[in-house]
Amino acid sequence: MKVTQKIAQCERDNKVWWSFEYFPPRTAQGLQNLLDRIERMRGLGPEFIDITWNAGGRTSELTAEMVKTCQGLVGIETCMHLTCTNMPKEKVDFALREAKNSGCRNVLALRGDPPMGKEEWEAVEGGFVHGIDLVRHIRREYGDYFDIAVAGFPQHQTLPPEERDLEMKYLKEKIDAGVNFIFTQMFYDVDIFIDWVKSVRAVGITVPIVPGIAPIQTWNGFQRATSLAKTIIPQALLEALEPHKDNDEKVREIGTKLVAEMCRKILNANLGIHGLHFYTMNLEKGTKMLLEELNLVPRMETVKPLPWRQSLTPTRRQETIRPIFWANRTKSYISRTENWDEYPNGRFGDSRSPAYGELDGYGVSIKKSREDALKLWGQPLTFADISDLFAKFCSGRLHALPWSDQKPSNETSIISEKLARMNTLGFLTINSQPAVNGVKSSDKVFGWGPRNGYVYQKAYLEFFVKPALLTLLLSHIERDSNITYYVINKRGDLRTNTHSEGPNAVTWGVFPGKEIVQPTIVEAVSFMAWKDEAFELGQQWAQVYDPESPSAKLISELMDTCYLVNVVHNDFHDADAIFKPFFQAGEEYQATQANAPNHSVNGC
Repeated sequence: MKVTQKIAQCERDNKVWWSFEYFPPRTAQGLQNLLDRIERMRGLGPEFIDITWNAGGRTSELTAEMVKTCQGLVGIETCMHLTCTNMPKEKVDFALREAKNSGCRNVLALRGDPPMGKEEWEAVEGGFVHGIDLVRHIRREYGDYFDIAVAGFPQHQTLPPEERDLEMKYLKEKIDAGVNFIFTQMFYDVDIFIDWVKSVRAVGITVPIVPGIAPIQTWNGFQRATSLAKTIIPQALLEALEPHKDNDEKVREIGTKLVAEMCRKILNANLGIHGLHFYTMNLEKGTKMLLEELNLVPRMETVKPLPWRQSLTPTRRQETIRPIFWANRTKSYISRTENWDEYPNGRFGDSRSPAYGELDGYGVSIKKSREDALKLWGQPLTFADISDLFAKFCSGRLHALPWSDQKPSNETSIISEKLARMNTLGFLTINSQPAVNGVKSSDKVFGWGPRNGYVYQKAYLEFFVKPALLTLLLSHIERDSNITYYVINKRGDLRTNTHSEGPNAVTWGVFPGKEIVQPTIVEAVSFMAWKDEAFELGQQWAQVYDPESPSAKLISELMDTCYLVNVVHNDFHDADAIFKPFFQAGEEYQATQANAPNHSVNGC
């Protein structure tokens, strides 16, 4: 979606909105850490983010890579910076093609600063001389596909009248060439900004103006950034901060209040500005503190338009349905389905490609180094050791398992005690969701989708289980006609009690003016594809240990002999019903094991 469309929607909803800027780091580890941070900060509710562009070289290539990742995997609308510096026309065209292929609809066109080591800016052969040349080129080649932004400089308001008017003329020419909105350079003097906005409007520029807000993180960082940009700082702000320049925590605390007051003044100045663009400097805390100080709470439909992370690439943008099995491994699902001709929208049926991709890339990796895995999971020697690890994960005392890269979701806390008990009884859970009977779409735990809607869930459990315990469980499940299940082993032998060949919707939402949305389903073909991955992840875990070690043998035997099972309780009014057969079967099994001579708890 274009930034101007998002801005217009927020204005129709009478909502204040915000967005974040990031820059590409210089190391591979820095890149991974930043992507993890962008994922976390997505929960703060930015309507979009933008990624800066450095003058040529590897960092500029990273911008395109980050845009692709943020659009496709993080699922957040992204604006790509693009400069004229060190950029011949061919390189510009390549960057624009990559952006379009990634689903990016927004570009910030800049002339850019001189390359590192040079004082004067100069165009490269076959390149562009001014920002307006880049704007015209994008419009000529891509029509209205991209929203194009340019930079605005509020401090131009302080120039002598003749220079100020000339800068305003240049800005108007860019707008007339096809610019859709303006990002401003950071500033701390609100009065200068307000006067500049009024001057911009006076020359007939009507496009949205997005004020650039820089949280104050530390005294040295504040001094460095404002000196580099030659930013005018009100004396009162300096007097408030300087006495605490050796205390970063105090500087951040005071700076947050001062910048928040500045933001309030902008939003209340009757300028038609209802959004703020935060220059994060790739840091999380300062931006988060500022949003909290402003009491800006993210909209649920911004953070979670669907219960799973949406991909915003061109081919997947309309995707509205996914199988539940990859709930904890979104990247793997995207990787394994990236070559589908079409993606399910509205109904999970014949529109999908008939095949899931092979187990490569995200498909087989547990995303933990051997050292980290040993630290996390130790060296289990018995089945009880393994079930204890699973129980700890469910209760939040362990932050990852081979089947889940991240800690349990918030909704898992609702059933965490029951899940932990299931694991101690021998059901090794790898995925679950509680029953939900019509909570508001704005609910902080279960909510997703547009406002004023209601969301529903059927209780779902997925787990590995020993054959003998499975037999007992199924005898109890068969007594409840509301339960459907699929059972599969490593070889792919599938059995089920469902008589329907179609999918079973386990999550759905009802929203004003829309058809019922059914974004999460259980379905046989997908389960069989997921089975390969689920068992392979277990084998990857075994390979963390020396091949002849007791831990490796124990885990390998589990994967060779256990069944993978998913269970749905179709009566979403009864939240606890799904657990009853598990507790009954588990306790019966433990009793028989305790009474059996020379019984063993190590095997599966």
